[in-house]
Amino acid sequence: MKYAKTPTTLDQQIELLLARGMQIADPASARFYLSHIGYYRLRGYWLPFEEPKRDGETHRFVAGTSFENVLNLYTFDRELRLLVTDAIERIEISVRNQWVDVLAASHGPHAYLDSSLFAGHRQYGRCLAEIASEFERSKEQYVHHYKKKYTNPDLPPLWAVVGIMTLGQFSHWFSNLKRKSTRARIAKVYALDESVLASFLHHLSFIRNVCAHHGRLWNREVTLTMELPRSKPASLVPNFDYGPDPNQAPRKIYNTLVMLAYMMDCISPGHHWKVRLKGLIASHAIDVRHMGFPNDWERRSIWVTAT
Repeated sequence: MKYAKTPTTLDQQIELLLARGMQIADPASARFYLSHIGYYRLRGYWLPFEEPKRDGETHRFVAGTSFENVLNLYTFDRELRLLVTDAIERIEISVRNQWVDVLAASHGPHAYLDSSLFAGHRQYGRCLAEIASEFERSKEQYVHHYKKKYTNPDLPPLWAVVGIMTLGQFSHWFSNLKRKSTRARIAKVYALDESVLASFLHHLSFIRNVCAHHGRLWNREVTLTMELPRSKPASLVPNFDYGPDPNQAPRKIYNTLVMLAYMMDCISPGHHWKVRLKGLIASHAIDVRHMGFPNDWERRSIWVTAT
């Protein structure tokens, strides 16, 4: 099928929204936001306000839907991405540092160059090649200093090389540690099973990629879910929504937010990240069911303490 749609002007976009039943109290303001955000991007935020489509008809909006409703959701989602990105940064730095400390203490400053510590010869080789490539391209001052001063080995120590890894690369280095006991020593800092932490890091690389590309989190169907804790820590387990399928976590953002809140409590307990999240939801009057929140979420322990 050939794509036959043609570009529309801002005025035509507003006329189309009005024809479909959206209330636009200030057309000039709507035109401004459409010009700076885009019709296509905003479309993702008005989908929940559309009535079911009938054959041969265009989608119409539920009575009372306003442009301000849509813009409110867009603004909430943008602020949610910033809040989630803030937590991911803090968690990533913490886990990276634990990885460095554990490996360096047991195997020296260049432990990652010892292939016997990692599983899968091919996967290890690919991970090492990625780091070598990142090191060669990096413009960081500490990289320049190492290249100038040292010749053996060619690559810098753990505490330097971890800084040029992407989150996705680091998640592979963590999960690829051959000894479960090594991963467990790192995960113990957060009272988690090592498999849960490994899965969470991989999941976070997907979530951060969504945030970096300005994708929706608010009602997103998450394609890469994470392993949920089943036994420990006991106080955390009841806060998750496990859904009907024990082998597949629900695909909304709620469980991610629970884990972010828990990890932030571990590494930055005075940061009030949960309070900010609850305040953001309240200030925008968000229907959190679109995010997979259970009906009793505010009574669950991890959120009760967010005051």
